[in-house]
Formats: sequence, C-alpha cells, structure tokens
Amino acid sequence: MWCIPKITLGFRMRMYDVLDLYAEPYDSKRPVIGLDEKPKQLIEDGRKPIPMRPGRAERYDYEYVRKGNANIFMAAEFKAGRRTTRVTTRRTKRDFAKFIRHLVDRAYPDAEMLRVVVDNLNTHNEKALYETYGAEEAERILNKVEFHYTPKHASWLNVAEIEIGVMDAECTGRRIGDKHLLAREVRAWTTRRNKQEKKIEWRFTKQRADERLSKYYVT
Repeated sequence: MWCIPKITLGFRMRMYDVLDLYAEPYDSKRPVIGLDEKPKQLIEDGRKPIPMRPGRAERYDYEYVRKGNANIFMAAEFKAGRRTTRVTTRRTKRDFAKFIRHLVDRAYPDAEMLRVVVDNLNTHNEKALYETYGAEEAERILNKVEFHYTPKHASWLNVAEIEIGVMDAECTGRRIGDKHLLAREVRAWTTRRNKQEKKIEWRFTKQRADERLSKYYVT
C-alpha cells in the first residue's frame, strides 16, 4: 500500500466518502467515475526491432531516441465496464477542463450528475473550468459534476489507477515515438476494452479499511 503515517480524521472522512461512493448500487444517471492522468514519454527505437518469430518474442535494441512527452487522460466508470480516454500534449488546467467538458457533453450527455473521483493535483478543481471557459460555461458544466477527492498520499483509492495499470500492460507500456500513433493505439485499446465491458471488482470497503488501518487512526 504505502508507508502508513498516523491517519487523521480528515483523511478518514475523505477515504470514507470515496468508499461510500464505490459501495453504492450502479446508477447510470449518476455514474461514479475515477479520473486520472498518465504521463507518457515518447520514445523511438534507435534501430529497427527484430521481428517476432516462432518461439521468440520481438526484440528491441537498448538504444532509443526521445521524441518528447504526452499525457493520457483516463476516466474509468468501473461498474459499467466503461472507460473514456484522451491523449493530450500536456496536462494543464485547460487540458483537464476540456476533458471534463468532453465527459459531460459527449461521453455522458444523458447523465444527471457525474460523481468524479480525483486526486489532489493542483489542476483538479473547479477553478480550472472557470479559468478556461469563464463563469457561465463553467457553471453549466459544473452543474453536472461533483468532485470527490482521495486523501493526500492515497491516490490508490482511485479506480482509474487500476485501469491505467491495465492499459500500460496491454498497450502503452512499450516504446511509442509519436503522439498521433499513441492516440490511435489508446483509442483502439479503449474501444476493445469497452466492447468487452471489462469491470473492476472493488473489494476495499469501509469495514476492511477500519480492520486494517484503525491502529493508525488519530482524532
């Protein structure tokens, strides 16, 4: 997990808030969505890889060329087996705001409220939308969004981290030297995994949290 410090009441309240959300029955009108980002260094092979052949995997030379950086936004609606992804050049407040608007207007236009679980990165807030779109548009978007924050140093409570781990294992954990290729690969992976309706079985409940962590609680 992590090196556990003394857990304050504020930490527990935020943890309970997220765990309560995860424990709710699925509601398509009020989906619970874990949102996180994955930085990706774009790397091109210095030499052409040796192709795979029977009994031998594809082999890469240790030399490579750095081609810049990119970012992958991940929104995981884990109870529905659905994820929404987007590749960007950076992960600024503006990028975050644009992804939130995409979720509201394009990915979930029929939802009444998106309950979005995020960590404490300084771009993950309502201010990002106000600075990007102005008050009227920001308020229109935020009228359908409810942010729930994981405690500091406990981003492992965000289901999006699990989904990012799967994406890395199946798609993005290899050398990719071009942002457009990265976007195509991520889009294809997202489409396939959504068609399969792959879900996450979350087992860490408030009861289990208290059983494992109560000795670290402080008031």
